[in-house]
Amino acid sequence: MIGTFKQKNPGNAFVLLVYALVLKFSIFIHPVIPSLHTEDNYLYRIILNFLGSFFNAVPIAYSILTFLLLFTQATLFNRICNYQKLFPKANFLPGMSYILVTSLLPSWNYFSAPLLINSVMIWVFYKMTSLYNSSKSDAAIFNIGVMTGIVTLLYLPAMAFILLVFFALLTMRAFRIREWLMGLLGFTTPYYFLFIILYLTNQWSWKNVVPQILFRLPGIPSSIWITCGIFLLVVPFMIGGYFVQANLNKMLIQVRKIWSLLLLFLLVGVIIILINHVNFYENWILTAVPFAAFHAAAYYYSTDKILPQVMHWLTFAFILWMNYLA
Repeated sequence: MIGTFKQKNPGNAFVLLVYALVLKFSIFIHPVIPSLHTEDNYLYRIILNFLGSFFNAVPIAYSILTFLLLFTQATLFNRICNYQKLFPKANFLPGMSYILVTSLLPSWNYFSAPLLINSVMIWVFYKMTSLYNSSKSDAAIFNIGVMTGIVTLLYLPAMAFILLVFFALLTMRAFRIREWLMGLLGFTTPYYFLFIILYLTNQWSWKNVVPQILFRLPGIPSSIWITCGIFLLVVPFMIGGYFVQANLNKMLIQVRKIWSLLLLFLLVGVIIILINHVNFYENWILTAVPFAAFHAAAYYYSTDKILPQVMHWLTFAFILWMNYLA
């Protein structure tokens, strides 16, 4: 399977779809109706209410929508990696890794605000990677800020993504205070319209505007399946990080910066996990993009033919056992 996805074959798009269906078919067998959490913000509540009236509380509809989101995220992320030449040769390993990574924790296959945010942030990540050679940076940075501000209206702890905007400017661009202010202006623009709506609907109050942010450490996983899933998430990431570091000298400067940005993406994702932490793992999916990239590096750069195969099939078997037999 690693050898198949390591090639850029147009037919691999269909193979990736079949691969995703095999790993995620359990979400159609055990569909779940999404529930609101205290961290879910205005925009997500509107979306969920609309879907609730549209789907008429049919759980399987949310499963179909979740699968479509995850598969489109995988294919889009794969295209970005190939377009930005994250690897020496184009391949389907980032898409495969994204499908694999998002199957390791069951709650990552539920429809949720963080799942929607991933679709937006993959696009934002692409725009960030394009800043290095951008000739019209002001408009691009403003758009990045606007989209990052919008995701905070889906999920409150996503406010930490403003750090990723500044990290991207610091990594991909020379320091210009005008560009930093442009990013901040874009980030606050969605709130300008939110304040107007709250004022016109007589809902204006500081409690509705100023978020309450608390930092809490995650609890110890109560399930052996969650523990194993986290283990299979972290170990290939560490192996991939080692291979990326070993091959940095062979990469273009822009590609090195993109790998650095992925690490910063992961750092911000971990910060979001710590904000207003509750006992569920749905928000952990915000780390899936950088994890998938480094997993793909572990499969791509390994010179040992056995190690990536064992690593992949062990993860694949664990997911099947957890979803269908546990």
